[in-house]
Amino acid sequence: METQTSKIVIAIDGFSSCGKSTMAKELARKIGYVYIDTGAMYRAVTLYCLNNGLFDGDAIDEAKLRKAMNGLKITFKINQETGKPETYLNGENVEKEIRSMRVSDKVSPVSAIPFVREAMVKQQQELGKQKGVVMDGRDIGTTVFPDAELKIFVTASPEIRAQRRVDELLKKGADVSFEEVLDNVKKRDYIDQHRDVSPLRKADDAILLDNSNMTIAEQDAWLQEQYNRVVGK
Repeated sequence: METQTSKIVIAIDGFSSCGKSTMAKELARKIGYVYIDTGAMYRAVTLYCLNNGLFDGDAIDEAKLRKAMNGLKITFKINQETGKPETYLNGENVEKEIRSMRVSDKVSPVSAIPFVREAMVKQQQELGKQKGVVMDGRDIGTTVFPDAELKIFVTASPEIRAQRRVDELLKKGADVSFEEVLDNVKKRDYIDQHRDVSPLRKADDAILLDNSNMTIAEQDAWLQEQYNRVVGK
């Protein structure tokens, strides 16, 4: 049995709609770690902006958001029925709302704002202090936990990622087209890679995983293997 002292931090970074959250949640469940969905944290801030009229087209009222930032607390609680973590913004369950296309369309510009990233990184580092966490996002291995013992960088083709997102949204009853989602994926890739603060990039010591042609079972087995190798199992 792994002791508390031998627990590690696992950082999973990569492009949007690569299935990072799904694989991170499953790995955390299997090894008994805490899963922290950093993308959900930025989505929660985006939802706050949308619900409080801070958007004018794609422009954000940064002065108002900066004032509100310290009062935004994002936490995760396990849903007892599904066993999966859900996102809470100031104590309110926002899991369903933050997964909508309405939020997806606006999340990249919000997450590119330096003071938003600074506030979220602070919350994330606090959550990871005890070790024994699996965290996924865009800059976990490069900015949040540069000393993480295991870093994975996930990629897949934009078309495959768009199709996965379409399938996921259709299951939830959303009315979306492949072209609309592909455009959103490509737009987010560009913004994520070109922002000034913590742009999306593979850390030098991260292991690349291209899951374009992998089944979920193959991917989970590969991840478990990487974890076992690092903790010496």
